[in-house]
Amino acid sequence: MKVKTIIITGANSGIGKAAAHKFASEGYHVIMACRNLERSEPAREEIITKSGNSSVELWQLDVSSFKSIKHFCEEYTKKFEKLDILIHNAGYFNHGEKEYQFSPEDIELSFAANAFGPFLMTMLLKKQLSKSDDPRVLNACTTNIKHFLDPKRKIDYDNLHGELKETRKYNVYKLYGDSKMALMLLTIKLAEEFRNENIRINAVLIPGIRQSKESRKKFKGWNWRLVAAIMQPFLRTPERMVETYFEICTSDNFKHVSGKLVNIHNQVMGMPEVIEGVEYKTNPKELWRMTEVPAFALRKENIESVWNVSREIAKDYL
Repeated sequence: MKVKTIIITGANSGIGKAAAHKFASEGYHVIMACRNLERSEPAREEIITKSGNSSVELWQLDVSSFKSIKHFCEEYTKKFEKLDILIHNAGYFNHGEKEYQFSPEDIELSFAANAFGPFLMTMLLKKQLSKSDDPRVLNACTTNIKHFLDPKRKIDYDNLHGELKETRKYNVYKLYGDSKMALMLLTIKLAEEFRNENIRINAVLIPGIRQSKESRKKFKGWNWRLVAAIMQPFLRTPERMVETYFEICTSDNFKHVSGKLVNIHNQVMGMPEVIEGVEYKTNPKELWRMTEVPAFALRKENIESVWNVSREIAKDYL
């Protein structure tokens, strides 16, 4: 059997590192796509040692930077004829951040890293994915999209370059939830666009996950660091989450599944019937159980809006 190649973004810590170890242990050729090579090298060496698989590479990638993504994809296409699995695991969310943050292309950082970056990278690697016998793409979504069960919640695209930063207060939690919902919308649209290439694209719903001390130190404010430390014993381990990653990306159960959201129990989440012009009412219990996709993600106008915005904002790199 030919060795399959997988790219995992943000593979130097947390779920990404656990995923790199899992796939390396299963014999895959793993490319760890990380922003800081010096900090990530110890993780690569550890994965090689523990997995017994030396076929683990470390490549530089800033998922918020279009220029970095373009360069990464160009280098990949020069070296590899095909790509079997692409996992968009990296993202941006900094508890307690109070000031607007922007990408190298001057795009609000949450959207740049969590939505537009994965969109661009998937588009640029489409040809390599299409040459695989069983190509799969996985987007890391989050339970924060539960807030879109509120019919009044919407995504604002009018401040992506900080046009309103002087009058609109920065809210890292809303922007994180909005950008992850945008990623869910893009998952549905990309699955449709890539159907003829037989490329399956799904999203995984990530619940609360334990974080390393190094990750918690990045939180803005001692109160957030304290809360995070207290919550650790009650959260799932990255290794548990990776079992779901692996199932979605390799199992025959998902061989013909695309454009869906999958929970940690490997269940494809339900999609309610969406009737245009009719407000969707959700059982309050769904706010916590998250067994059903918010109707917001299924409305055509919402899908087309994020698709058009993504293509426009990344047009110089497509």
